[in-house]
Amino acid sequence: MGMTMTQKILAAHAGLESVTAGQLIEAKLDMVLGNDITSPVAIQEFEKAGFQQVFDRTKISLVMDHFAPNKDIKAAQQTKQSREFANKYDILNFYDVGSMGIEHALLPEKGLVGAGDCVIGADSHTCTYGALGAFSTGVGSTDMAAGMATGTCWFKVPSAIRFNLVGQLSGWASGKDVILTIIGMIGVDGALYKSMEFTGSGLASLSMDDRLCMANMAIEAGAKNGIFEVDDITIAYMKDRVQKPYTIYQADPDAQYDAEYTIDLSTIVPTVAYPHLPENTHPASESKHISIDQVVIGSCTNGRSSDMEIAAKILKGKKIAKNVRAIVIPATQKIFTECIQKGWMETFVEAGCVVSTPTCGPCLGGYMGILAQGERCVATTNRNFVGRMGHVESEVYLASPAVAAASALTGYITAPKEEN
Repeated sequence: MGMTMTQKILAAHAGLESVTAGQLIEAKLDMVLGNDITSPVAIQEFEKAGFQQVFDRTKISLVMDHFAPNKDIKAAQQTKQSREFANKYDILNFYDVGSMGIEHALLPEKGLVGAGDCVIGADSHTCTYGALGAFSTGVGSTDMAAGMATGTCWFKVPSAIRFNLVGQLSGWASGKDVILTIIGMIGVDGALYKSMEFTGSGLASLSMDDRLCMANMAIEAGAKNGIFEVDDITIAYMKDRVQKPYTIYQADPDAQYDAEYTIDLSTIVPTVAYPHLPENTHPASESKHISIDQVVIGSCTNGRSSDMEIAAKILKGKKIAKNVRAIVIPATQKIFTECIQKGWMETFVEAGCVVSTPTCGPCLGGYMGILAQGERCVATTNRNFVGRMGHVESEVYLASPAVAAASALTGYITAPKEEN
């Protein structure tokens, strides 16, 4: 029986010729990731278990991104604990204030993950790295602790759903709109513990930023992971970043899938997910009746360079609507610098936005943009659960940077005008 991309990666890392869906395996890890919230818990478990060393100081990444710079005493204690652990074991990839970025944007940018890798992270959106043709998935802090010590993790091999992408995106449609459309179609449990595998001629229409966004949100359909077929775009992205050898895995022609969907990218339009689930999707053009109080452009989903460029293009020379708070968060220091060099930062400030250091802050209701009772926010983040960004009676509408920027200008959910 043939194997999917994910199954081939897991088989190779388990030292097996083949694996099948549902099989329990122990696989070797290429990267173990934690952040300033999950790492302290993992460190406590690591020490409680009596571990005295990490399996490989070069294959652990600790990124202080959720509440850093520290928002309060608890956050300061958490980052201190992570910092001391990184120093004790000489962790190569430790990123603190000044060097950190939002973890799922930072690791690809640094070339720390490549095609064919097996990656775990104590953060649900670790599935982002499937955009590079890697198997990557979120785990609990206990699994992270064991991974740091042993370099292995147990998995139940997932079955898969195949998404055949055809056609090409047009206008302001983006990868965010594609994945929101798919989640709206299959539901938030439509891929429960399955691998979402993306392939087809339509990949040529998707940039790496689009793919990173889509893989990031595979978890919002309940998936174990999302993974893209490696093509010339992937290889070109890795060329100047990934310094280690990598392996490209392709699904066998007779690989088994639980379901297959064909998505015509030319039919994708700017899309918004209404509260309180990512599956509650509607065209942005049909949402003018919804007024907003805040806009957030950033996160591990949409805080990359192309996202900043799109937002700046729409905001340039304009002012955000009265009574709308617009918060822009470049995902890494490199992207922050690019915003300055290309004049986007000036565009944001002159439009009336505030620009933050890289942080996950508002996405999880942490800081840098908490919502009050009854307030509404259009956010380029990945979740809009009840109370996700603040008060339990606030509302989050998920959208692309183009829709978020256009909405900031009008004060209500707005589809961006078609480009000339």
